Amino acid sequence: ATVPGALTAAAEVAASTGARLAWVPRRAGDRGAIEAGCLPTLLPGGRPVADAAARVDVATAWGVDALPETEGRDADGIVAALAAGELGGLVVAGVDPDDTADPAATRAAVAAAGFVVAFDIRRTEVTDAADVVFPVAPTSEKSGTFVNWEGRVRSWEAALHQPSSLPDLRALSGIAEELARLGQGAPLGFRTVDEVRAEMGQLGPWDGERAGLDTPSHVPREGNSTSEGAYRLSTWKQLLDNGSMQDGDKYLKATARTPVALVTREVYDAHGPTVTLTGDRGSITLPAEIADDLVDGVVWVPASSVGNGVLADLASPGTTVTISGAEGTHG
Repeated sequence: ATVPGALTAAAEVAASTGARLAWVPRRAGDRGAIEAGCLPTLLPGGRPVADAAARVDVATAWGVDALPETEGRDADGIVAALAAGELGGLVVAGVDPDDTADPAATRAAVAAAGFVVAFDIRRTEVTDAADVVFPVAPTSEKSGTFVNWEGRVRSWEAALHQPSSLPDLRALSGIAEELARLGQGAPLGFRTVDEVRAEMGQLGPWDGERAGLDTPSHVPREGNSTSEGAYRLSTWKQLLDNGSMQDGDKYLKATARTPVALVTREVYDAHGPTVTLTGDRGSITLPAEIADDLVDGVVWVPASSVGNGVLADLASPGTTVTISGAEGTHG
């Protein structure tokens, strides 16, 4: 999903063959976030902001006259607005800059923010830069709801009861109430998970037309390699990698797969068992392995198993990198 054109190409294949396309997200909360309206184009229940009837539904539930027609900002838009001085404050919840589209730009945006509030369960680069840090409760100490890839709701209750634990919801509600006292916005209207579930149940899912799939330009099928020695970068995260949730558990991390670059047999024969990949953000060196089912003109590396990760140290997925032979140590 992070490679430009990949979703469009999959949709075209589904349409041409009569198949149906399903999205199975990697993270457990992704589908639920969409249903909650966390995308800039959506309102709660998956209602599109652009739909007047959808806005009326939510405005009625919230007891306001109307909702704005303007879409919100996505992550890249927030970063750009902070850099331009259009936003003064920032609330960050469990975001690692190295996981964003442009890690350097994200770090600059956090530094440019006039006031930063961080929600996290561990010390991170963002908590170090924040003005206020809320040590929020982990999943085991709070209630909530997941939505699986089929759209089925799966609620859970706290497994461990810790009186001092602070759920994210309580912190967000408190921030909204304080801002309302200063004349900015309004209170959320709820402080507990049960109250949120009741409101979502009353509002219900959107029964109108869902937003369709955009068809942006994508990488041409012919000629994945743009020039001699240049290859399209493919990547995704491994289950065990350099994620901060594994910090301190050296025995678990020791079971992670050894990071390798997957290449075609032709590339392996040309450059040998150790290769250096170079992109617009730097270079990484890894042992190479042959992947017989890899498309010509493509190289795959794990997203967050070496250094600061592919996005910070190499390039964005779908862009081109060069490959050269390397000698000596790797990683």
